[in-house]
Amino acid sequence: MKYPNALIQLIRELSRLPGVGPKSAQRLAFYLFAQTKEEVEAIAQAMLEAKQTLKLCPVCYNITDTDLCAVCMDATRDQEVICVVEEPGDVIAIERSGEFNGLYHVLHGALSPMNGIGPEQIKLGGLLKRINARDTSPTDTAAQLEVILATSTTVEGEATSMYVQRQLEPLGVNVTRIAYGLPVGGALEYADEVTLGRAIAGRQKAR
Repeated sequence: MKYPNALIQLIRELSRLPGVGPKSAQRLAFYLFAQTKEEVEAIAQAMLEAKQTLKLCPVCYNITDTDLCAVCMDATRDQEVICVVEEPGDVIAIERSGEFNGLYHVLHGALSPMNGIGPEQIKLGGLLKRINARDTSPTDTAAQLEVILATSTTVEGEATSMYVQRQLEPLGVNVTRIAYGLPVGGALEYADEVTLGRAIAGRQKAR
Protein backbone atom coordinates (compact mmCIF):
# COMPACT_ATOMS: atom_id res chain seq x y z
CA MET A 1 0.00 0.00 0.00
CA LYS A 2 1.34 3.40 -0.97
CA TYR A 3 0.82 6.20 1.54
CA PRO A 4 -0.19 9.69 0.40
CA ASN A 5 2.80 11.93 -0.32
CA ALA A 6 1.97 14.29 2.56
CA LEU A 7 1.98 11.38 5.02
CA ILE A 8 5.23 10.01 3.63
CA GLN A 9 6.85 13.41 4.01
CA LEU A 10 5.60 13.74 7.60
CA ILE A 11 6.96 10.30 8.52
CA ARG A 12 10.28 11.14 6.86
CA GLU A 13 10.63 14.38 8.83
CA LEU A 14 9.62 12.80 12.13
CA SER A 15 12.13 9.96 11.65
CA ARG A 16 14.91 12.57 11.62
CA LEU A 17 14.29 13.23 15.32
CA PRO A 18 16.82 11.57 17.67
CA GLY A 19 15.61 8.25 19.02
CA VAL A 20 12.71 8.08 16.56
CA GLY A 21 12.93 5.20 14.10
CA PRO A 22 10.69 4.61 11.06
CA LYS A 23 8.04 2.70 13.03
CA SER A 24 7.91 5.29 15.81
CA ALA A 25 7.72 8.05 13.20
CA GLN A 26 4.81 6.26 11.54
CA ARG A 27 2.96 5.98 14.86
CA LEU A 28 3.54 9.67 15.57
CA ALA A 29 2.32 10.62 12.11
CA PHE A 30 -0.92 8.69 12.53
CA TYR A 31 -1.33 10.16 16.02
CA LEU A 32 -0.98 13.71 14.68
CA PHE A 33 -3.42 12.95 11.88
CA ALA A 34 -5.99 11.82 14.46
CA GLN A 35 -5.73 15.11 16.40
CA THR A 36 -7.84 18.15 15.67
CA LYS A 37 -6.48 20.94 13.51
CA GLU A 38 -6.28 23.20 16.58
CA GLU A 39 -4.22 20.64 18.53
CA VAL A 40 -1.76 20.15 15.68
CA GLU A 41 -1.45 23.91 15.22
CA ALA A 42 -0.72 24.29 18.95
CA ILE A 43 2.13 21.77 18.67
CA ALA A 44 3.51 23.48 15.57
CA GLN A 45 3.22 26.91 17.21
CA ALA A 46 5.05 25.71 20.32
CA MET A 47 7.88 24.36 18.17
CA LEU A 48 8.16 27.60 16.19
CA GLU A 49 8.04 29.73 19.34
CA ALA A 50 10.74 27.65 20.99
CA LYS A 51 12.95 27.98 17.92
CA GLN A 52 12.43 31.73 17.74
CA THR A 53 12.82 32.61 21.44
CA LEU A 54 15.25 30.08 22.90
CA LYS A 55 19.00 30.64 22.71
CA LEU A 56 22.19 29.61 24.46
CA CYS A 57 23.31 31.38 27.60
CA PRO A 58 26.50 33.27 26.66
CA VAL A 59 28.17 32.17 29.92
CA CYS A 60 27.32 28.49 30.45
CA TYR A 61 25.63 27.58 27.13
CA ASN A 62 22.50 26.26 28.80
CA ILE A 63 19.21 26.96 27.03
CA THR A 64 17.49 30.21 27.98
CA ASP A 65 15.00 32.77 26.72
CA THR A 66 16.64 35.68 28.57
CA ASP A 67 20.06 37.34 28.39
CA LEU A 68 21.44 34.90 30.97
CA CYS A 69 20.01 31.58 32.10
CA ALA A 70 18.28 31.31 35.48
CA VAL A 71 21.26 29.53 37.08
CA CYS A 72 23.83 32.12 36.00
CA MET A 73 21.56 34.93 37.23
CA ASP A 74 21.03 33.32 40.64
CA ALA A 75 23.46 35.01 43.05
CA THR A 76 22.62 32.47 45.78
CA ARG A 77 24.25 29.62 43.86
CA ASP A 78 27.77 28.54 44.81
CA GLN A 79 30.03 30.49 42.47
CA GLU A 80 33.05 28.35 43.34
CA VAL A 81 31.76 25.13 41.73
CA ILE A 82 31.10 24.48 38.04
CA CYS A 83 29.55 21.21 36.91
CA VAL A 84 30.46 20.29 33.32
CA VAL A 85 27.83 18.30 31.43
CA GLU A 86 27.35 17.18 27.85
CA GLU A 87 23.82 18.37 27.09
CA PRO A 88 21.18 20.78 28.50
CA GLY A 89 19.06 17.80 29.50
CA ASP A 90 21.81 16.78 31.92
CA VAL A 91 21.34 20.07 33.77
CA ILE A 92 17.66 19.25 34.28
CA ALA A 93 18.54 15.78 35.59
CA ILE A 94 21.05 17.13 38.12
CA GLU A 95 18.71 19.91 39.23
CA ARG A 96 15.99 17.32 39.90
CA SER A 97 18.30 15.61 42.38
CA GLY A 98 18.29 18.71 44.58
CA GLU A 99 21.88 17.95 45.65
CA PHE A 100 23.76 20.55 43.60
CA ASN A 101 23.73 24.31 44.09
CA GLY A 102 26.64 25.43 41.95
CA LEU A 103 26.98 26.61 38.36
CA TYR A 104 27.02 24.65 35.10
CA HIS A 105 28.83 24.52 31.81
CA VAL A 106 27.21 22.68 28.90
CA LEU A 107 29.55 21.26 26.26
CA HIS A 108 26.82 20.42 23.75
CA GLY A 109 28.35 17.11 22.80
CA ALA A 110 31.10 14.64 23.55
CA LEU A 111 34.33 13.95 21.72
CA SER A 112 33.81 11.39 18.98
CA PRO A 113 36.48 11.47 16.26
CA MET A 114 34.68 8.80 14.25
CA ASN A 115 31.69 11.13 13.99
CA GLY A 116 33.80 14.18 13.29
CA ILE A 117 33.34 15.70 16.75
CA GLY A 118 36.61 17.11 18.06
CA PRO A 119 37.48 19.71 20.70
CA GLU A 120 36.51 22.52 18.32
CA GLN A 121 32.96 21.18 18.01
CA ILE A 122 32.17 21.31 21.74
CA LYS A 123 31.89 24.37 23.98
CA LEU A 124 35.13 23.78 25.85
CA GLY A 125 36.66 27.10 24.87
CA GLY A 126 33.97 28.94 26.80
CA LEU A 127 34.80 27.02 29.97
CA LEU A 128 38.52 27.81 29.67
CA LYS A 129 37.66 31.46 29.10
CA ARG A 130 35.49 31.53 32.25
CA ILE A 131 38.30 30.10 34.34
CA ASN A 132 41.00 32.33 32.88
CA ALA A 133 38.79 35.36 33.59
CA ARG A 134 38.82 34.47 37.29
CA ASP A 135 42.60 34.85 37.45
CA THR A 136 42.28 38.48 36.40
CA SER A 137 39.83 39.21 39.22
CA PRO A 138 41.19 40.58 42.52
CA THR A 139 38.79 38.40 44.54
CA ASP A 140 38.26 35.23 42.44
CA THR A 141 41.08 32.95 41.33
CA ALA A 142 41.10 29.67 39.44
CA ALA A 143 42.62 27.92 42.46
CA GLN A 144 39.43 28.56 44.46
CA LEU A 145 37.30 26.81 41.85
CA GLU A 146 36.13 23.20 41.73
CA VAL A 147 35.15 21.82 38.32
CA ILE A 148 33.01 18.68 38.48
CA LEU A 149 33.16 16.53 35.35
CA ALA A 150 29.70 15.01 34.92
CA THR A 151 29.94 13.54 31.44
CA SER A 152 28.34 10.20 30.64
CA THR A 153 29.95 6.81 31.23
CA THR A 154 30.05 6.01 27.51
CA VAL A 155 33.36 5.71 25.68
CA GLU A 156 32.81 9.20 24.28
CA GLY A 157 31.87 10.60 27.69
CA GLU A 158 34.95 9.14 29.35
CA ALA A 159 37.21 10.40 26.57
CA THR A 160 35.68 13.86 26.91
CA SER A 161 36.17 13.83 30.67
CA MET A 162 39.84 12.91 30.35
CA TYR A 163 40.44 15.52 27.67
CA VAL A 164 38.76 18.30 29.66
CA GLN A 165 40.73 17.30 32.74
CA ARG A 166 44.01 17.58 30.83
CA GLN A 167 43.02 21.04 29.61
CA LEU A 168 42.13 22.20 33.12
CA GLU A 169 45.15 20.86 35.01
CA PRO A 170 47.54 23.67 33.93
CA LEU A 171 45.00 26.25 35.16
CA GLY A 172 45.31 25.10 38.77
CA VAL A 173 41.63 24.31 39.35
CA ASN A 174 40.40 21.47 41.55
CA VAL A 175 39.01 18.91 39.08
CA THR A 176 36.70 16.16 40.33
CA ARG A 177 34.62 13.45 38.63
CA ILE A 178 31.12 12.41 39.64
CA ALA A 179 31.02 9.14 41.56
CA TYR A 180 29.52 6.02 40.02
CA GLY A 181 27.57 3.52 42.04
CA LEU A 182 24.66 1.15 42.10
CA PRO A 183 21.10 2.25 41.38
CA VAL A 184 18.76 2.43 44.37
CA GLY A 185 16.86 -0.84 44.63
CA GLY A 186 19.31 -2.68 42.37
CA ALA A 187 20.67 -6.12 43.24
CA LEU A 188 24.44 -6.70 43.16
CA GLU A 189 24.15 -9.83 41.03
CA TYR A 190 22.70 -7.79 38.17
CA ALA A 191 25.31 -5.01 38.23
CA ASP A 192 27.94 -5.01 35.49
CA GLU A 193 31.61 -5.35 36.41
CA VAL A 194 32.54 -1.73 35.65
CA THR A 195 29.70 -0.24 37.73
CA LEU A 196 30.38 -2.59 40.62
CA GLY A 197 34.12 -1.93 40.49
CA ARG A 198 33.58 1.82 40.58
CA ALA A 199 31.13 1.48 43.43
CA ILE A 200 33.79 -0.37 45.43
CA ALA A 201 36.54 2.11 44.48
CA GLY A 202 34.32 5.10 45.33
CA ARG A 203 33.13 3.71 48.66
CA GLN A 204 32.44 6.17 51.51
CA LYS A 205 32.44 6.00 55.28
CA ALA A 206 29.23 4.46 56.54
CA ARG A 207 26.78 6.97 57.99
